[in-house]
Amino acid sequence: MLITKRSGMVAVILSSRVNLIYPEVLSLLNKRLSEKDERVLLFNLDDAAGLDDILEHIWTFQLDGVIAIAAHFDNESINKFKKHQIPVVLYNRRVAGHSASSVCCNHEQGIFELVDILDNFDHKNYLVISGPTESDVALERCELAIRALANKGYKNVPVQYGDFTYKSGRHAFSEYMASHPPPTAVICGNDTMAIGVIDEARKNFGLRVPEDLSVVGFDGVNAVFWHSYQLTTIKQPVEQMTKSAVDILLEQIASPENPPQLRVWSGALIEGNTVGPARNEK
Repeated sequence: MLITKRSGMVAVILSSRVNLIYPEVLSLLNKRLSEKDERVLLFNLDDAAGLDDILEHIWTFQLDGVIAIAAHFDNESINKFKKHQIPVVLYNRRVAGHSASSVCCNHEQGIFELVDILDNFDHKNYLVISGPTESDVALERCELAIRALANKGYKNVPVQYGDFTYKSGRHAFSEYMASHPPPTAVICGNDTMAIGVIDEARKNFGLRVPEDLSVVGFDGVNAVFWHSYQLTTIKQPVEQMTKSAVDILLEQIASPENPPQLRVWSGALIEGNTVGPARNEK
């Protein structure tokens, strides 16, 4: 460390909320960083209020850099990293003004593709189940779904909020059904909530998927391929995104004067068995 001025450690900040995509992302980041002789120091973030405590630990450890997988970073937080001369790369999120480097899945392309499929099956009664309001990714996907549906002529689409977990997907759908007739299509902010919606619809409301209800998700986690679900979703290009995140971070460690970079990758449509023609409404 005295010779290279580097600690050989990179912090990865990860939300403590359960999201089935995180283990795959974390495993690939750890593998790629290890290949570059960097070790991972993992920080779990419970909520936005805990970020300051994590940052204090990061300053203390004099880390080489940071990759933030699931944390809300604003320009004030980014400026703190600049002050301490620690580069940061945001995974699947970006900040206003592009003041920090980001690698992202093309959420707009993916969401619009899913809405096109549902519209082609003549769905008109939609429900959007979003992730938490403090999540940049959740807000972006929700706003894109609302915009895509508006472009098709569907206004005032109802939105329920979860927290990206299976349980919250079940609860959000159940809460909506308590005071509304069933929709014909549900657009979920991630696969985990979509799986929760499918189970809740089948178990407690007797709805068949996709005969009575079409459901789509986002991320492409392994569970979407299970026989009971076979979810229609957008698969994140995790291999390319994690490689880019590590490459950008190492470039900025070596050359701090380099400007922030933004790399956007297209997701792949997975056409499962959870989308079908809209049922006839009486």
